[in-house]
Amino acid sequence: MADHIPKENPEDDLGFGPQPVLKSQPLLNKDGSVNIRRTGIPFFNTADNYHSLITMSWAKFWAIVLSGYLVTNLIFACIYVALGSTSLDGHSGPTMVDRFQDAFFFSAQTISTVGYGHISPQGIAANTVAAIESMMGLLAFALATGLLYGRFSRPTAKIIYSNNILIAPYRDGGKGVMFRLANLRRNVLLDLEIEVIFSYNELVNGKPTRRFFQLELERKAVSLLTINWTVVHPLDENSPLHNMPPQEMEEKQASFSVLLKAFDDTFSQTIHSRTAYRHCDIVWYAKFVPSFDRDEDGRIVFDLSKIGSYEGVSG
Repeated sequence: MADHIPKENPEDDLGFGPQPVLKSQPLLNKDGSVNIRRTGIPFFNTADNYHSLITMSWAKFWAIVLSGYLVTNLIFACIYVALGSTSLDGHSGPTMVDRFQDAFFFSAQTISTVGYGHISPQGIAANTVAAIESMMGLLAFALATGLLYGRFSRPTAKIIYSNNILIAPYRDGGKGVMFRLANLRRNVLLDLEIEVIFSYNELVNGKPTRRFFQLELERKAVSLLTINWTVVHPLDENSPLHNMPPQEMEEKQASFSVLLKAFDDTFSQTIHSRTAYRHCDIVWYAKFVPSFDRDEDGRIVFDLSKIGSYEGVSG
C-alpha cells in the first residue's frame, strides 16, 4: 500500500479489535448480524429469553407458541385421564381414545377459561388440576400478549440495500465506491447519518492483523430520506482503496461495514441498520441505473425493485 493511506483510528474497529478474517468468514454478515459463535453459555440460560422471543422470526415465534399450547394441553389431558374415568363428567365415549380426546379439549377450554360446560371436573383432584391449569392459562396468555405487543411496538429499521457495491465513474474522470439504500416502509426517516468502515488483513511483524478505516463520504448525512440514497466514497489519493486492485482486495479479505442511524417519525425513536459488503460483492466499472421515473402527471414513481440494478461501463 502507498504512503498516502490515512492513519488508522482504533475507534473504527467495530469492537472486533485486530482479529483478522480467516477462511472468508466475515466479521459482519450481510443482514447486519455479528458473525461470532458464542460458547460457554449454560443450556438453561434465561438471561436472553425475552430478547430472543421478540427478535426471532415470526415463523419461529408462532411455532414456539403453538407447540407450547399443544404440549401443555397434551400433558394436562394425560393427567385427567390418569385420574380415572370418573374425573371428568360428561365425556362422550367409553374407549381410551374417546376419553383422551375429551380430556384434551376440556384442557383447551380450561386453559383459555372458556368452559363450554359439556364436560366438568369431578372430585377434589380433578378440580385442583383444573384450577391450576386455569391459573397457568391466564398467566401464559398474558405473557403471550405482552410478547406480541413487544414485537409489534419494537422500533426497527426496514432498510433495503443494493446487493452489490460498485466501482463507478465519479465526477471529472474519477472513480468512486458506491452503493444504494432506501426505506422499505412508507414512513418518513429523518436526520440520517451513515458510516462506512473499510477493513482488510495485513501482515504486521509476520502476524495477520485486521486494519480498519472510516471512509470519507461525499455525503455523510441527509435530512430526509424520500427515495433512494446513493452513498459515495471518492477514490482519490486520500482513500485507503486508492489503486488497490481486485486481486489485492481478495487476498486481503477486504470488506465494507455500513452503519446507518436515523430518526423514525412513526415511533419517535432513533433506529439503526447495518449491512456489510465483501470483496466478492464489488462490481468493477459499473453504474446504477435510475430507480425512479415520472408518471403522466409529473409525479415521481420510485421502483424499489431497481434499488440494486446496474449496468456496465467502460473502464
